[in-house]
Amino acid sequence: MGICGYLAVPGKCLVVLGLKLLFLVPAGVPARSGDPVLKDNITVRQGDSAVLKCNVDSKVSRVAWLNRTTILFAGPDKWSLDPRVILMANTAVTEYSIMIQNVDVHDEGPYVCSILTNKKPKSTKVHLIVQVPARITNISKDITVNEGSNVNLMCLAVGRPEANIIWKHHSPR
Repeated sequence: MGICGYLAVPGKCLVVLGLKLLFLVPAGVPARSGDPVLKDNITVRQGDSAVLKCNVDSKVSRVAWLNRTTILFAGPDKWSLDPRVILMANTAVTEYSIMIQNVDVHDEGPYVCSILTNKKPKSTKVHLIVQVPARITNISKDITVNEGSNVNLMCLAVGRPEANIIWKHHSPR
């Protein structure tokens, strides 16, 4: 939640903002995390679809997608009751991917593609990040003050990542 105040003094402007360092990734683009276990961050906007990819090969004997402790798919069998989660039409030899349609904030979190091969189990971890478009929830209404007086204006906005509020003074001059 962003809060911004503006002190109107002729020729002066005071802006108060809460700042956070953010690294944004274009929607749907995986970003390597540096984790020794393969892990991707997938960033999508609320309402869009997220595709979580898992690469497999012909040596795979079993494969499954999990979200936290819930099994979404085991092989071709759907275990999730959520109709928005679907198994992509994959080429079984190279890819085992799922799509989550109309993502929402509650979909955010870790997903794991668990693979069992002849030699050993391995997993691909994906962290889904859901961005929510910023919207203004409260703003000061029109205010009339005497010239030379101070005035405080407030603007409240919510969104993920945190909203960045910029005040502009529109003057007929």
